[in-house]
Amino acid sequence: MKEGWARQQSARFLKASTIDPRLRVIERLEEFSGQYPWQWTPAEGEAFIAHLRSGKKPIQLSTARTYEVTIELFLEYLLDTRYGWLDACLERFGEVPQQVFHEGNSVLHTVEYEGDPRRRPLTYDEVQALFDAADARPGKIRGQGRKGALTALRDAAVIKTIYAYGTRRTESSRVDLTDLRRSRKAPQFRGYGSMMVRFGKASKGAPPKRRTVLMVPEMDWAVDVLDEWVTEIRPHFSPGRHPALWVTERIGRISPRSINEAFVTAREAAGLDEDLDLHCLRHSYITHLTEFGYPARFVQEQVGHSHASTTAVYMGVSNEYRNTLLEASMKNRLGNDWDVIK
Repeated sequence: MKEGWARQQSARFLKASTIDPRLRVIERLEEFSGQYPWQWTPAEGEAFIAHLRSGKKPIQLSTARTYEVTIELFLEYLLDTRYGWLDACLERFGEVPQQVFHEGNSVLHTVEYEGDPRRRPLTYDEVQALFDAADARPGKIRGQGRKGALTALRDAAVIKTIYAYGTRRTESSRVDLTDLRRSRKAPQFRGYGSMMVRFGKASKGAPPKRRTVLMVPEMDWAVDVLDEWVTEIRPHFSPGRHPALWVTERIGRISPRSINEAFVTAREAAGLDEDLDLHCLRHSYITHLTEFGYPARFVQEQVGHSHASTTAVYMGVSNEYRNTLLEASMKNRLGNDWDVIK
């Protein structure tokens, strides 16, 4: 049954990174219940989720829903008469599979966003503190007579570039030198007017999404950061003909995990909230572009979201920005009377 379901998913071009975790969920339910799939009832499914919600590390709401959907998909495969499992189970065991989750015992998707509420955009001061901490690391490492100053210079440039273009960590790790291009509309940004993201986050069963991220004037300081990295720092890694923008001392491509570790190191040095993670820089990018006055559609295309509602979830504009919008709206409505009221 598991092998057949895996083949079905593979035929839909789902990746092993999607299929294997799904199979593990099925195996966990099988092990927990001590029963075969054709013996499972709603009681087994409910007990399984209740078990995962208990203990020192209970699963989150979104994780519970993922598990329930995974089990439902597996049982849908078994219940599909085109695969013959119903007849086989009835003939051999006198029992047939059934769905174990339904509207009365499964997690309902009642809100658009169920992520960790502690994840938020960084303020401008927090972004500056993060950058200052990253910039200070190379000097501290040299002062202590340790190796790693070159890597620290790279890490500072990576963090700044991620914020300047609003990219994800995996997208950033896969950027090549040739993905940085000149913009005819903005020659002042030199060869960094746009970044081609060729390995954007893909929908399940689909290839990576591509998009082009344009450099915006408010982030033009990143031009000097990238130029210094490409022309002065990167050559010290002796990358040869390696295409990657961000390389390691072993002449390899930097990993998403290393990028994450670079952020954590800078965050700790800056004394920022430990709940802030690398993805918060993407939240910050979306929020700050909005506060700079860019249209919602432009921001959505910059970050590669399929739906405007997703972009809105990332946004966390400041009270000052909202007050400015309110004041502008009131002045537009009331005209000179607003100045008197104010």
